[in-house]
Amino acid sequence: MTLGALAEAVSLAFGWPTVGWIVGGILLGIFIGALPGLGPSLGMAIMLPLTVPLDGGDAIILLVSVYSGAMYGGAIAAILINAPGTSAAAATTFEGYPMSRNGEAMKALAISATSSSIAGFFTVITLIILSPVLVEMVLAFQSPEYFLIALLGLAMITVIARGSMVKGLTAGMFGLMLTTIGTSTTTVSPRYAFEDYLGFMLYDGIDFVAVLIGLFAIAEMFKLTGEKGGISRSDTKISGGIVPGIKATLNHPVTLVKSGYIGMIIGAIPGAGSTVSTFVAYGEAVRTSKDPDSFKKGNETGLIAAESSNNGTIGGSLIPTLSFGIPGSAATAVLLGGLVMHGLNPGPTLFSDELATTYSLFIALLVGNVLILVMGLAFVTRASIITKVDTDYIVPIIIVLALVGAYSLRGGDQIWLDVGTVVALGVIGYYMKKYDYSIIAFVLGVVLGGIAEQNLDRSLQLSDGSWLIFVNPLEQPLSLALVILIALMVFGPLLKPYVTELLDRR
Repeated sequence: MTLGALAEAVSLAFGWPTVGWIVGGILLGIFIGALPGLGPSLGMAIMLPLTVPLDGGDAIILLVSVYSGAMYGGAIAAILINAPGTSAAAATTFEGYPMSRNGEAMKALAISATSSSIAGFFTVITLIILSPVLVEMVLAFQSPEYFLIALLGLAMITVIARGSMVKGLTAGMFGLMLTTIGTSTTTVSPRYAFEDYLGFMLYDGIDFVAVLIGLFAIAEMFKLTGEKGGISRSDTKISGGIVPGIKATLNHPVTLVKSGYIGMIIGAIPGAGSTVSTFVAYGEAVRTSKDPDSFKKGNETGLIAAESSNNGTIGGSLIPTLSFGIPGSAATAVLLGGLVMHGLNPGPTLFSDELATTYSLFIALLVGNVLILVMGLAFVTRASIITKVDTDYIVPIIIVLALVGAYSLRGGDQIWLDVGTVVALGVIGYYMKKYDYSIIAFVLGVVLGGIAEQNLDRSLQLSDGSWLIFVNPLEQPLSLALVILIALMVFGPLLKPYVTELLDRR
């Protein structure tokens, strides 16, 4: 990149009205992301027709700003009411909501804003510097690697599921079974369609966002029904949490940086996305912790890992979208539509023909991450008050919002299916919590089941049914490395006592 192109990109990003589009996009994105069931793709889709009169560069900057703001905004409801605004914020609920229950809502929100902003900022800088290298890395991933990445995420169940391993694996299997409902990726035939019972066929399967809304928001509201007072169980005033939240984030630089780059790398892999990256980063935080039993009780490190990875994914997800025209998620698919609509054809030529416009997009992301920090911290005090509102008022409001969110997910016959899914998963989630079945393991199964199945089928088709495609050091060295990593993760804890004993003898 030449200095002239860089200067032009800076001029474009900081010119008027571009700055206004960045500020407005971030604000709108935060608001949309905080509403369960909406998320970045819906926010961007709403804005897409409104960008028609804009210059191509301004239009894409506005869409990316909405994307960035919504990814952060999903954490707000996840922390305050255990209702992830976006699917990527599901991992945020594991530590953020317990912190709210402990009277630390302000601190949790401050950690979220700080982690998201810092990780997002530095991963975008890395993206600007190393984008050619990342492009080559993305090209190295094929179906076997995608399958093993999904398997790596599923292996996290052995790390994350505390208590009964049998219950953790059972929950994970139940999540995997849920992903088999719908059209098969290989035979293109319906499975478990339940046409005789529903009057229509479940070709599209069960909506993942509906599962999340039911499993987290509705299940928690059922639980709160029998409690008096607010969401926070602490009698202390919600004050003084912003500075401790910032300090807590800065006191974990390794987790912050590592999780941000996990998000960036996984985000660059089409089909993986932010939901996978947040679970991998969270699982890594649990695995490397000296006190793993403190997780799911309000552990700051787990929240930092989830939020850093979440916003770190944004920069990575732009690599396949801009370089190859391959959207890795629904949000980047909308962005791809915006690029084409404004005559910016994605592909290798985008970086040569529209270099200044492309890099002004990255600079706008940097500015957006700074705004997330400022706006997020400014919002903390007012937002955290919700944890002190009596549950008699909170529960019905959240249930209504959750059902409205489910109603808006899909049209046609699917509307009532999604509403029913939310209610059913709310009941299931309530009893899973009551009898100590791992919600995390269940969500991992739902998130990764489809990815694993689709890429396993493709891999075996490529190899004529041979499983050696996953361990061939000459043709698939990256796959072999992932297999070794998965084996170490699964069997490492079992072998650790024997290795330690052997070393002590020496």
